Amino acid sequence: MYDKSDPRSSLAPKSSTNAMAQTGLIAEQQEGYFYASDPQVLTDAGKSWLHRGHNFLVAYSEAARGATFERKAQIDEYAVILPKVGAVIEWNGTRLDVPGNSLVFVPPGDSTVTLPEGGVLVRLFSTQNTDLAEACGNARAYDTPRTHIPPFQPWPEPKGGWKIHAYSLDVPSEEGRFGRIFRCTTLMINVLEPFEGPRDPSKMSPHHHDDFEQGSLALQGGFTHYLRWAWTSDMADWREDKAVEMTSPSMLVIPPPVIHTTRATGAGCNELIDIFSPPRMDFSMKPGWVLNADDYPMPGDT
Repeated sequence: MYDKSDPRSSLAPKSSTNAMAQTGLIAEQQEGYFYASDPQVLTDAGKSWLHRGHNFLVAYSEAARGATFERKAQIDEYAVILPKVGAVIEWNGTRLDVPGNSLVFVPPGDSTVTLPEGGVLVRLFSTQNTDLAEACGNARAYDTPRTHIPPFQPWPEPKGGWKIHAYSLDVPSEEGRFGRIFRCTTLMINVLEPFEGPRDPSKMSPHHHDDFEQGSLALQGGFTHYLRWAWTSDMADWREDKAVEMTSPSMLVIPPPVIHTTRATGAGCNELIDIFSPPRMDFSMKPGWVLNADDYPMPGDT
């Protein structure tokens, strides 16, 4: 249910599903309060908080000056978000100087990310990287499989083969386009437009996803995430509505088929990034929504 001013109101309607007939689909949201908890990793390179969903995880780091973050034998593509400071990224003999306010996709294999000036570094991985998945603060939350989420399948490799793909986030808004969406083989990332001040409470967007999670990473400001579990015929599935208040930095993972919507509540700038893994087909089917669609084909593309 989207306000008519929301670009997502143009998405194709979901297939009708008798939710009352589906029982046992209940999972709890996963809350990561980076601002109020100890980091999972503390080294000379800085502090890192790790928090996971079913298919994806975030490593949020406050890096020291000159810190290097290395991945050896990385099994699949991962993402690097540089909200403010630049980084030097190296892979397979290639060195790329990337400015702040950028998003980068790094291929499998050995790679390093170095922050000459230090600062905030966000890396996003698939949970196929079990070393990182096990290091997450909520690693045990997924010991019980989410059987209604399909097994992870990466999307096709980028056109022209593997290389570092870097994109500026200095993208002007456009009527009818939702956020700033990029995809790779493992992830879809929507860097939402910064929101000044609280969101208009008369223009919320309650909706649900049938079979994939949404990660909402707060980089700046404050948010209230509203969650509602649909009733089924089994009262064991029933939950009270929740309003989860989080400032930044933080990460909330919303399970399907929970109805959800988020309201920016900070008085100043509120910045949120939505994360999905693998990429969403419905967003990908909207012309012009995925800003790097020319680099990464969809399944079935020739």
